[in-house]
Amino acid sequence: MSDYEILDDRFRKLTIGHAKLERLWTGSRWAEGPVYVPAAKHLLWSDIPNDRLLRYDESDGSVSVFETPCNNQNGHTLDGQGRVVACEHRGRRISRLEHDGRWQPLVEAIDGKRFNSPNDVVVKSDGTIWFTDPAYGIDSHYEGMIARPEIGASHVYRFDEATGEVAAVITDLVQPNGLAFSLDEKILYVSDTGASHVQGLPRAINAYDVATDGRSLRSRGTLAECEAGFFDGFRVDRDGNIWTSSADAVRVYAPDGMLIGRILVPEIVSNLCFGGPKRNCLYITAQTSLYSIYVNAHPAGLGPVAGQISQ
Repeated sequence: MSDYEILDDRFRKLTIGHAKLERLWTGSRWAEGPVYVPAAKHLLWSDIPNDRLLRYDESDGSVSVFETPCNNQNGHTLDGQGRVVACEHRGRRISRLEHDGRWQPLVEAIDGKRFNSPNDVVVKSDGTIWFTDPAYGIDSHYEGMIARPEIGASHVYRFDEATGEVAAVITDLVQPNGLAFSLDEKILYVSDTGASHVQGLPRAINAYDVATDGRSLRSRGTLAECEAGFFDGFRVDRDGNIWTSSADAVRVYAPDGMLIGRILVPEIVSNLCFGGPKRNCLYITAQTSLYSIYVNAHPAGLGPVAGQISQ
């Protein structure tokens, strides 16, 4: 039985028919925030309630604790120098793992008010850091530490390390969560999981046009709505397709917003990323486990050049 559900021929081209979903490891309480580190040939991901970063070594398939405690880190990404950038729930800040092994705090407040609990992060090609800041890390002691919200709302922020400027760029969402840029960085996609706090709210990925100055955004509406749980973390491939989490599967949407296929996963999917030497291994964090499946797709801006991929 296939792990794929093909709803459109565009998805068929992204699959490898005989590739199977593999459970690489289990034992997390809530697995999140996967990031592939090419130089180390490993994947890092968060086990948020257990306050630890886990490491999957591609060379031998072993899993170990990379760091604990870790301030209940959630989402991660790489910057232009290959450094890991992290969202800290308990630290209520964005930090970066420097080449010498130190975690360097980057930004933790705006206008003197601490963030809620940064959740997911992406680094734009100009080096600016964009991140979401819902309240999950201060709502309870399970994924962080109960604390009083100082800002009073949950926004998406842009941080320019070169100037120190931090600004709220999206303020119309209830609990902004995952985010990713389109291939040309002219669109920012952001999921809203606000239905966890406000009953009846759409469970959607929303799209925003990035202004020519690269600093401000304008809403262009909803790209897709989820009928199974929430859209949490997601990634964009180099064809512009969006690979996103949901309660029952990895869902794949074409750039026009059509659901073209699903990869069925037996646990609630939280997040995913592309990895492996050819960046065609989709790593999936799902509730208690780490999964993977090989696909005929590659991340935007990374991996082999089109037409030069060995199968």
